[in-house]
Amino acid sequence: MLFRSQSQMVSEADALPGRTDQTVTVPPSHAVLGHPLSPPWPDGMATAVFALGCFWGAEKLFWEHPGVYSTAAGYAGGFTPNPTYEEVCSGRTGHAEAVLVVFDPAVVSYDELLTVFWEDHDPTQGMRQGNDLGSQYRSAVYFTEPGQRERAEASRDAMGKALAEAGYPDITTELADLNTFYYAEPYHQQYLHKNPSGYCPIHATGVSCRIAE
Repeated sequence: MLFRSQSQMVSEADALPGRTDQTVTVPPSHAVLGHPLSPPWPDGMATAVFALGCFWGAEKLFWEHPGVYSTAAGYAGGFTPNPTYEEVCSGRTGHAEAVLVVFDPAVVSYDELLTVFWEDHDPTQGMRQGNDLGSQYRSAVYFTEPGQRERAEASRDAMGKALAEAGYPDITTELADLNTFYYAEPYHQQYLHKNPSGYCPIHATGVSCRIAE
């Protein structure tokens, strides 16, 4: 079946072919934190990847959190290698707009980052966040470290219960191992620092996440 809607996940067979080589030049340092945007990371650092709608506002949420060493906007969860922003917005890559978070586990735990994730968007909306419609805006957690799947599943179950009690439908968040994180174009990196009045919608439900042990 041919791909018909940006609100439907494209199949691997129908996804855009992309390109074998990375065409994006990754900036050498974070515009706010001053640390590198790409590895190698300092010893002891861990990584996480989250998708919660438009990556401009999502990235800012995490770079402002204590214990976060670096963040980057990018694309994950799809099929097209080395996609462009325009390709991702077409819905024909399968990728979600995502944020790479590099953090110090001695300062901030993965559970704390999951709490930021769940509480700062609506994880029940399927292929959208608010007026941002399309598979690239879906909610997702992509695992990069051992143990993250178990913690993400526990947090999903806890948040799902809290949302149901508040009258929300089931969580639609994708939980999956990270295949590849593709960096977005330089102008997307730390976009809201460079453009303080830029687009930054808030889709939080107001429901608190209490992660089960």
